[in-house]
Amino acid sequence: MESDQEDEVPNVNFVPSLLFVKRGVAKANPDKVTLTPAELARIINDTRDDLEEEGGEGMETSEDEENEDSAAGLANRARNTARASGSGTSAGDEYGFERYEQESGEPVVRLSSVAIVDPAENIEDEEDSEAEDEVIKPSDNLILVGHVQNDSASMEVYIFNDEEGSLYVHHDFLLPSPPLCIEWLSFDPGSDKSGNICAIGCMDPVITLWDLDIQDSLEPVCKLGSKGSRKKNKPKLGHRDAVLDLSWNRHLEHILASGSVDQSVILWDIENGTPHTTIRRFDEKVQTLSFHPTKPEALLVGSCDGVVKVFDCRSTTDESSSFKSWDLGGEIERVCWSHHNEHHFVASTNQGRVHYVDVRTDHPLWSKELHEKEITGLVLSSMVKGMLSTASADGTLKVWDIDDEDARLVYKKNPKMGVIQCLEACPENPFMLALGGDLKTKNFAVINLLDNDVVSNVFKPRFDPGYVPVVSEGDLNMATEAMEDASIDDSDDE
Repeated sequence: MESDQEDEVPNVNFVPSLLFVKRGVAKANPDKVTLTPAELARIINDTRDDLEEEGGEGMETSEDEENEDSAAGLANRARNTARASGSGTSAGDEYGFERYEQESGEPVVRLSSVAIVDPAENIEDEEDSEAEDEVIKPSDNLILVGHVQNDSASMEVYIFNDEEGSLYVHHDFLLPSPPLCIEWLSFDPGSDKSGNICAIGCMDPVITLWDLDIQDSLEPVCKLGSKGSRKKNKPKLGHRDAVLDLSWNRHLEHILASGSVDQSVILWDIENGTPHTTIRRFDEKVQTLSFHPTKPEALLVGSCDGVVKVFDCRSTTDESSSFKSWDLGGEIERVCWSHHNEHHFVASTNQGRVHYVDVRTDHPLWSKELHEKEITGLVLSSMVKGMLSTASADGTLKVWDIDDEDARLVYKKNPKMGVIQCLEACPENPFMLALGGDLKTKNFAVINLLDNDVVSNVFKPRFDPGYVPVVSEGDLNMATEAMEDASIDDSDDE
């Protein structure tokens, strides 16, 4: 009896990460994956090799033949796989998928989804309704929701339409390990056109990039980093441990920053799929980071030793001038820049405190305890000056009116989601917030702050949908030239 209880799998069901994708960037009809038996056999072989390499300890990926290619080559190859189709017997059908279907008389179960149809229902009407739901409209947002349920991890792609009030899962794809962070980027490696790509950092040290315009993908378009392979005599590349946060440089679009448990930050050259710059000037896990909205060289980084640093990514020789730091205490949970004052940022800690900092000063403008437990969600609105939203492990969502001197509580809500793990705002509507929690019966929700009269009265008059912070062309050119030559690698500090 005791043995049976010990062998039971915990009933885990939570959302560790999520992200809004702005409207109008997704294809109306995403390409659908149709794998040939040869391609499916290759994926199974790769997975089998990974398991053998790691002693069968888990479904984690190791470096394979794709890692020999550039990110551009991987992207093109994955797109070809996604669009491939075939029929009839194939020499690559090592596992006899077609023969199984013929001999058993049972339908092949697709890995992406399983549909059960009741013959009594009107199938034709269902198909029409499903076809309409498949189309992504220009007024739709995507919400990328990392989901962990028992021992499986996935990314669910929701369709959210503010005007219509619709919210549903459009498609999803499986991940090798729990997704800890998500970043969206329009830079498409191997293409001269803008893309619709999401980068995912997991418990696995390898960052995966997925094309959101390809539905039901079984593998990413490319990978950043590798755990190495003893079998193939290949070295490790990139991070050595879990990736906790990602930030895309919207001005230098081929650069993606990642922070890790291994106490390092890597600036990746996405085009080549290689580390461009490695920064190891940390004494604890790097938990959160963010590129400046107008200064492409400025990177804000928070670590678990309570220190926040702002790096000038152009500086590579003088250690004393490469960053400025603030010791805020506790563990830094989240950081974000102000879009309305280029010198200001906010940082939250595991002690429930928020610090409001001017980078020109040595101490915060103010520090205040806003929650009883760690603040896991932090959104400083880019379109509503002074509106700060916070979410916490204490289960509450709060909205604050902040300035240089203080933070005043405007709104408080308990969405009854257990521990709130993450918080994000809609790019077009800052009053629409998405939250992820750990309650088994409810772990994802979208909340409209304007349903509250006080929030509407205080903040709606400040809403400026056309506000865009301006980046100096001179600063951009200088940062571009400097970062092309830069390479910080403090390997001696390990």
